[in-house]
Amino acid sequence: MYLQHFGLREPPFSLTPDTHFFFAGVSYQSALNTLLVAARNGEGFVKVVGEVGNGKTLLCRKFLAMLNQALPVPSASSAPRFLTAYILNPYLEPRSLLLALADEFSVPLDKDTDQHQLLKGLTLALLECARNGQRALVCLDEVQAMPLESLEMLRLLTNLETEKRKLLQVVLFGQPELNERLRHRSVRQLRQRISFQAELKGLRRDEMERYLRHRLAVAQFPGDTLFSKGAVGKLYRITGGTPRLVNIVAHKALMLAFSDGRQQVFARHVRDAAADTPEVRRDWLHWAVLAGFAAIVLLGVAWMTLQ
Repeated sequence: MYLQHFGLREPPFSLTPDTHFFFAGVSYQSALNTLLVAARNGEGFVKVVGEVGNGKTLLCRKFLAMLNQALPVPSASSAPRFLTAYILNPYLEPRSLLLALADEFSVPLDKDTDQHQLLKGLTLALLECARNGQRALVCLDEVQAMPLESLEMLRLLTNLETEKRKLLQVVLFGQPELNERLRHRSVRQLRQRISFQAELKGLRRDEMERYLRHRLAVAQFPGDTLFSKGAVGKLYRITGGTPRLVNIVAHKALMLAFSDGRQQVFARHVRDAAADTPEVRRDWLHWAVLAGFAAIVLLGVAWMTLQ
């Protein structure tokens, strides 16, 4: 591995959603601020949408890690202000969803408990949470794949409230298909209750170099940067700023630079790394063909004008 060669303590471009590597780009900091504000205000539903690979899971984990830091613990209690749950698997029919929530919130239930008893047990647990001065919040990932009946069950759960606020706050993370799913008539009441929303748009061109430097710094790289200007530019053109693709190609480029005996990553290393990455290669070649066609058209127009 290249870690010792470059003086790194850990891989800087791992795909694991490690919150230490969270990069506060414009889109990501805005979404994080939206989530924290919505949580403070006690809103029922919040929605975060982003394309595949744009870092929704990492944002979710960063949000959960910061939640109880954002609102200090009341002096009269040692309990955290927020009691949180995180459900990663969206393929849950309503009863399975209730069971998952009961498990996350440590609700004691028999394995043969029916749906009525599940709802009753969850309601009592959420009421107890409110009496203890806590707020219950659940984050659900990949919600675009959740059955419509389960989405409606979430809405019914958020009907539970005291005179002051909701007993349960829900944050939905999903791909853009989630927006289409929420247009379905059967979940129109849920759609109307989404009071805050954010969209993850990936890295901007002017953020790419800072993103690379940030991840290298977290991995304790002793120098300034490992990527040449040409490598940074090519990396953005190839990946379009999608963090997951950036991490995949950057990792492979580091391996190629190491194999080449170089102390810096150059554009050719990024190019060769992209050629070994099918998802990137398809998009890159598509745009390269379009750019070449456009160049031919422009040359033709220029020649006709001169004639």
